Amino acid sequence: MTVTAPTKTTDFSGYLQPHMAQAFFDEAAKRSVVQQLARKVPLGISGETVPIVTSKPTAGWVAEAGEKPVTKGEVGLLKMEPKKIAAIAVVSAEVVRANPANYVNMFKTDIAEAFAVAFDAAVLHGTSSPFAHNLDETKKAVELGTADAAHGGIYGDANTAIQLMVAEGKKLTGWAFDSTAEPLLNGSYDTTGRPLLAEPVYSDNALASARLLGRPAFVGDGVATSDRKSVVGYGGDWSKIVWGQVGGITYSVSTEATVKLNGEIIPLWQNNLVGILAEAEYGCLITDPEQFVKLTNAA
Repeated sequence: MTVTAPTKTTDFSGYLQPHMAQAFFDEAAKRSVVQQLARKVPLGISGETVPIVTSKPTAGWVAEAGEKPVTKGEVGLLKMEPKKIAAIAVVSAEVVRANPANYVNMFKTDIAEAFAVAFDAAVLHGTSSPFAHNLDETKKAVELGTADAAHGGIYGDANTAIQLMVAEGKKLTGWAFDSTAEPLLNGSYDTTGRPLLAEPVYSDNALASARLLGRPAFVGDGVATSDRKSVVGYGGDWSKIVWGQVGGITYSVSTEATVKLNGEIIPLWQNNLVGILAEAEYGCLITDPEQFVKLTNAA
């Protein structure tokens, strides 16, 4: 009979030290495309009030002995609350006993990627999102491949995205692309025949970042929508997104709890398994989804 009630956490402090657990969170920050582009702010356990500039002061010229104009700037306040994200890794007890440090190194990337993918999916697409807004809410979109070679191809499409932003008095400060868009970017050139991407950086034999039209561009998994073509990237003013984290990562280790694997409840103790639960808390605010434009590849 499977016991589904919570059970005590066994003492594995010798196997997972806190400084090892912190590496999970460091990896998550590196792999999340949104976190690399957006602004990070401090976040406490009870949340954080973030000031948002709603209007800026103006200045005017004054004639000799003339009256000086009066102006003011306005600031609004938005509350950012921390939301929990979690992942469980399950491994045999023999692996843990044999070499725990290698176990941590092996799984930290997988857990970090799970955090990063879930965070990006929530911010970009609203997938199981605890946050109020997501970037797919924007009404602006540009289809990649619309411009012919004579008009710059992908270069022309990227410039169209900038035009959409500028026409509304907004800025485009950076790009986020899914890894599925890498072939499009690699094979693209500007109107003078130069490669579209400048300063490319590769990680694990794949494009990780570059500069596109003078702006930073980050490439990663999980940026595209589930069909991997309706949306393959975003451009916009990433200063309009702020995010934060509460402390580092917390963890618990158990050999006596139960874990659901492929829909089946598995008792760890009965199967000589070890479960490690990794948890973290994120907050994210998007001031206005219309500060962004979606990049699609439906064709």
